[in-house]
Amino acid sequence: MDQAHIHLLITHLPLFGSILGALVLFYGISKKSEETKLAAYYLFIISAIGAGIAYFTGEGAEEAVENLPGVIKNSIKAHEDFAFYAILCMSCLGFISLLGLILTIKKLPFTNSISYLILVISLFSFLASARTAYLGGQIRHSEINNTLNPPIELENHKDVD
Repeated sequence: MDQAHIHLLITHLPLFGSILGALVLFYGISKKSEETKLAAYYLFIISAIGAGIAYFTGEGAEEAVENLPGVIKNSIKAHEDFAFYAILCMSCLGFISLLGLILTIKKLPFTNSISYLILVISLFSFLASARTAYLGGQIRHSEINNTLNPPIELENHKDVD
């Protein structure tokens, strides 16, 4: 398994982990359940680790596809540039979630305040991950990037009854 394969496998974790964690955290906040909040924090930490893996395998994935027919280098550049913002958001989410985890386990002050902060950061992380995923998809997925496979026009096409 090479870096490109790992990159493609792991890239969905930050995207779905951040939104799923946000839903779990929202539920935990609304039900005042510390255990549910902890579950969300664990999801965020795992998602942040996945984002790091995706980010650091991106270069290997780029090398695997940059010279393939139909790949537009500007798509790779746009994906790479926005991935930087996504990794910043996801790293922040992971570290603040770790702090929230510690505060909640030790029953220290500010546990409720930090849970709201983490919820907001998770939504920003989801948006950054979603945009990064969209830009990454344009590199090789013709169903969202019309420049890869232009429509084929059939000459002398006749309907057969």
